[in-house]
Amino acid sequence: MKQTTAYLFLICLISAMGGLLFGYDWVVIGGAKIFYEPFFELESSAALRGWAMSSALIGCLVGALLSGSWSDCYGRKKMLIAASFLFVVSAVGTGIADRFTWFIIYRIIGGLGIGIASNVSPVYIAEVSPASVRGKFVALNQLTIVLGILMAQLVNWQIGEYYTAGSDILSNDGIQWAWRWMFWAELVPAGLFFILSFVIPESPRWLAAQGRTDESGRILTRIGGKAYALRTLSELQGLENVEVKHGSWLELLRPGLRNVLVLGCVLAVFQQWCGINVIFNYAHEIFSEAGYAVSDVLMNIVVTGITNVIFTFVAIYTVDKWGRRTLLLVGAAGLAFLYTILGACYFWEVSGWLMLLLVVLAIACYAMSLAPVVWVVLSEIFPVRVRGVAMALSTFFLWSACFLLTYTFPLLNETMGAAGTFWLYGSVCLAGFFFIRAKLPETKGKTLEELEKELTK
Repeated sequence: MKQTTAYLFLICLISAMGGLLFGYDWVVIGGAKIFYEPFFELESSAALRGWAMSSALIGCLVGALLSGSWSDCYGRKKMLIAASFLFVVSAVGTGIADRFTWFIIYRIIGGLGIGIASNVSPVYIAEVSPASVRGKFVALNQLTIVLGILMAQLVNWQIGEYYTAGSDILSNDGIQWAWRWMFWAELVPAGLFFILSFVIPESPRWLAAQGRTDESGRILTRIGGKAYALRTLSELQGLENVEVKHGSWLELLRPGLRNVLVLGCVLAVFQQWCGINVIFNYAHEIFSEAGYAVSDVLMNIVVTGITNVIFTFVAIYTVDKWGRRTLLLVGAAGLAFLYTILGACYFWEVSGWLMLLLVVLAIACYAMSLAPVVWVVLSEIFPVRVRGVAMALSTFFLWSACFLLTYTFPLLNETMGAAGTFWLYGSVCLAGFFFIRAKLPETKGKTLEELEKELTK
């Protein structure tokens, strides 16, 4: 049993490297911007600066949408290989770009990799994992995402320190090379992911849906033993429409599937509109408004990154014990409460350590609930034959919500003030709490086949 557990952990960890690169690629742009903006002469154009920061989202949306039908048609493994290759191309290309147009093209290519990885990695892990540990292993993907975020923060910090030597004045060397090395550093994990993605097996549940039961049985046996393999194959064969090899977009409109799809899309949107990513994307502005000097902001950002990692471990160890529904309810209620206090602090112009504490507590609350658990639920609730396309649509909504959140925060902050903005996010979290309480059943401890029968009846 130890041997099979070790094998399962290995293949899940390799798949989760897609999450590591997702996190790194998503955050590295923030540290690089102070160097590439003067290189490409973007200081005078807010539109171009915004385009440089958000262009990857175009790739994310396209990659998430296309990877669903492709993964149902061609398999999860092939899509993970494709994602890893795109990360390699993006890391190399972004760093060598000498024209802004090519910089944007390679950022979009990296976004394609993020979109594919964010869709396929959790699906693959869910499909190879037994029910008893599925939540823990899918949450591993979120752990690698936050480790990727922290890695990018540390790489940006170290490279930035090297080229600035503590000075506020950027050198010509820094403008020319610092941002390039920040992107090139991604090549190490991207190259490793590309090589290792050829080693992992195809998803046994996808193989079974293609009628390749012998191959599926061999992989399931290696994962959980012969009895587990026979039981899983028997459950798969007992599902309705098992002869359908892969689903279509139109099939998602069937009554049973439509309800599950709405549930998945709302959860995906809520994970973004809960507002926590604003803290990561606009940390400098938030901490500055809270009274922190520029020299203290970097340390505060690192503190938030470390908090994110620590409390993701909490999620890994509680998701299969407390359950998905419980953690999501705790997270939604906790964020609503903390945003209410945070907004009040901005309203009464409270500054200093209390603001940092509230931000850290909000990140901790998010990291142990909505961040990993939404991915767990999304990877579980859809039937195997349409899991790819359904997950793709949910992920598309997630990235669309992320774009709207990121785009609207400066506007909301300007019109409503920081207090009103966080109170608005608190209201969204309260609405999310009641939606989860009313619509989401507990999924822990149930096989994917049991969930399919329960949710699509």
